Amino acid sequence: MKKFLENIDKQFQSNKGKNIFSDGIQDSLKFIPETIRAIEQIGEIDKVSENILIDYITNRALDEFCRVNQYYSFDKQARERLRTIYAELFMNIKNYSYPADSVSRIHYENLTRWLRETNSFAEKIYSGKNENIEPVACSEYSAGLQVELLQIDITRLIEPVLDVGCGKQGNLVYYFRELGFEACGFDRFAFEKPFLTRSDWFDYDFGSDKWGTIISNLGFTNHFKHHHFRNDGDFINYAKTYMDILQSLKIGGKFYYAPGISFIESYLDINKYKLAHGNIGNYEFKSVIIERLK
Repeated sequence: MKKFLENIDKQFQSNKGKNIFSDGIQDSLKFIPETIRAIEQIGEIDKVSENILIDYITNRALDEFCRVNQYYSFDKQARERLRTIYAELFMNIKNYSYPADSVSRIHYENLTRWLRETNSFAEKIYSGKNENIEPVACSEYSAGLQVELLQIDITRLIEPVLDVGCGKQGNLVYYFRELGFEACGFDRFAFEKPFLTRSDWFDYDFGSDKWGTIISNLGFTNHFKHHHFRNDGDFINYAKTYMDILQSLKIGGKFYYAPGISFIESYLDINKYKLAHGNIGNYEFKSVIIERLK
């Protein structure tokens, strides 16, 4: 099993940053020698191990796509379809239905079609571009910087605390827990660690009247803003989830986030929500604090 996992990692490293919409990319996106040797031995693994490998490679693929562009969005159906693509790959390999080059070509054609169908904007921005593309900037900020940018008053923090899009490490979650606060977080790429959950914000159950403090620094509203200005954006789901977040606050609870999204903030009921904006250095965008009044 370890050998197969290592070969999968090497294949991803070989394909890292490759633009699947680039002209002639099929000549570059091929199985490396280690993968071909693994193919010859894949018939030796049992069904349980095979499913473990399929889950692993599916998650690795999702990680890589979102590393390249953090604005890619994959719902449950898209993730299930991707797993099916890798299950089909394993089936073709085990059945020796095609030569390795043909299996590789079919697989990458399936991946290209899947990305086109799930995130149509990808083809528009990457078609005809270079074979290698630079990732859209995405960083995991220190806890102290996030507290400063979002102007969080630690002395008045209401528990429990939820960090939406907490990052793999959950820096802010563990910062608050070290201070004695009840805190947890979720992220679509969070590590399996205590108090961190791996989930998409469309799938997460925020509950009702549950949280004293919710935080999202350059996470949820950053993506909401991106989808709002896209012709094919999923802005309706983002608007619904935004209101779910507000309704999940306790009375007196606060939602801290950046950047601001004035296109929906201006429609909030002032009798239910108190809105405050803060400047973030020399940046054009602002931080926002929304307090639920009733």
